[in-house]
Amino acid sequence: MNPLKKYLLLTAGLFSLALGFIGLFLPILPTTPFMILAAFCFSKSSERLYLWLLRRPHIGKIILDWQNHGVIKKKAKVASSFVIIPLFSYTFIFVQVFWGIKLFLIFVAFAVLYFIWSRPSFSKEKITFLD
Repeated sequence: MNPLKKYLLLTAGLFSLALGFIGLFLPILPTTPFMILAAFCFSKSSERLYLWLLRRPHIGKIILDWQNHGVIKKKAKVASSFVIIPLFSYTFIFVQVFWGIKLFLIFVAFAVLYFIWSRPSFSKEKITFLD
């Protein structure tokens, strides 16, 4: 792999990992998508960091479920919905912007919710993990 590309992917992975970590404490910043992005970047740039991330107790299985089966657990779907709906509703109701922007926000909210809820909630295969 091109060293510049590897360096850029490593940097993007570390930045995504940092944003995911911050998302643990800020309810408006999602953790899981950033961790999945970090795993992707690390898988192309640093096997050591990729395996380290997969071995994290709470996020490793989520990443493997997504990578192998496109699974989003029901608990994560519900939690996401409980964050997305109030945030988008607040903006729609209280922020004074052009009505076209509000329609766009409604479209984005429904598209994101549709995507989340259209993914399977479990895989039929057992995932074995690296020791």
